Amino acid sequence: MRNILVIGAGRSSSSLIKYLLDKSSSENLHVTVGDVNKKTAEEKINNHPNAIAISLDVFNETERRKVVQEAEIVISMLPARFHIEVAKDCVEFGKNMVTASYISKEMKTLDADVKAKGLTFMNEIGVDPGIDHMSAMQVIDRIHDEGGKMLLFESFTGGLVAPESDNNLWNYKFTWNPRNVVIAGQGGTAKFIQEGTYKYIPYQKLFRRTEFLNIDGFGKFEGYANRDSLKYRSVYGLDDIPTLYRGTIRRVGFSRAWNIFVQLGMTDDSYIMENSENMSYRDFINSFLAYNPNDSVELKLRHYLKIDQDDVIWDKLMELDLFNADKKVGLKDATPAQILQKILMDSWTLEEDDKDMIVMHHKFGYQLNGQKHQIESQMVVLGDDQTYTAMAKTVGLPVAIAALKILNGEIKSTGVLMPINKDIYNPILKELEEYGVIFTEKEVKYEGYNPENVGS
Repeated sequence: MRNILVIGAGRSSSSLIKYLLDKSSSENLHVTVGDVNKKTAEEKINNHPNAIAISLDVFNETERRKVVQEAEIVISMLPARFHIEVAKDCVEFGKNMVTASYISKEMKTLDADVKAKGLTFMNEIGVDPGIDHMSAMQVIDRIHDEGGKMLLFESFTGGLVAPESDNNLWNYKFTWNPRNVVIAGQGGTAKFIQEGTYKYIPYQKLFRRTEFLNIDGFGKFEGYANRDSLKYRSVYGLDDIPTLYRGTIRRVGFSRAWNIFVQLGMTDDSYIMENSENMSYRDFINSFLAYNPNDSVELKLRHYLKIDQDDVIWDKLMELDLFNADKKVGLKDATPAQILQKILMDSWTLEEDDKDMIVMHHKFGYQLNGQKHQIESQMVVLGDDQTYTAMAKTVGLPVAIAALKILNGEIKSTGVLMPINKDIYNPILKELEEYGVIFTEKEVKYEGYNPENVGS
């Protein structure tokens, strides 16, 4: 049997492992799932006869090299910063590799060695990055093949709570790593190009510059800019495009409320707050407000940020129990961002019966035969339960499909790759449709850059 090694058995791996196990008999596969917590790996394989769970510490070089050497292809579902050591082993032992993560500088340096050995290292093959690349390039290539000239490309993705589980004022719950939500947008100014003009949004203004989106059957959403949209011009072959913008999707009103945390400094992760473990939630809020022995914390906050008492933002803040003087932070040497995450997890952690949702929305503007056209393409995937979530499906399935196609020789390209070529994205997108990952397209009136569609 052909041995596939999956390193990392976290939440995103459930659909990936199920796909491989479902195919294991017909494809002659043996799946080895390694995780630092063997019990987690055992739960994922569920006593399947064609799989084995092992305890695997990726930092144990001897152990790691042994299991890589025994595999025919390696799938790394580790955090991105840990891929590189596995990748070096794969080069040494001549093993193909698949990850869902962005290509790091360290990974890119292996490209020549990977090609020299005739190997495929497929990266950025999850949802975002991954399905976004494939679905975008499928339409962009089609427009180019027809002789069209691209004028506009906008792309938005969001991990959200499904409508049936949407029961708080923020219309949001954590469906992925909470830390990434809290520190989103930090570490650099958002950059994009609009009607030929370069645009920049600093972090402190990011959540007040939103674009509105309508998703058929699901209503109105908003998107805020991702950090650097410009790097996708050359990746997508759009070096001369006048408008290119990538963003993150939230329900309307989320960003305006989140901006309160940004303005107070509660998302800062650069310093430790003294005596944080004994601090109450109310103390935490108060530590960012001016001293006034006569005014309450609530009044100081409303005055400082000019929030009316009947503003829905105030209701959203109250819903989080932010002003509770009895609840303790309980985190030693914590940063503001870590404390905010702790507070939000009280309210935004998915309940046992909750379901998540992935929403993706693309806009393509182009000129063909002297006429301007615009296509909107969208995908909505709903989770089944807390194991087979929408996030697990959209991250794990394309990884699994790509791994099997590499193993079977259907993907022949070598080097450190992302899925932007037709021979890669067409068959993967086609198979994804069998699992409910489907894009619907419609032609709309070309609007270009529409200021009325952008929030304040």
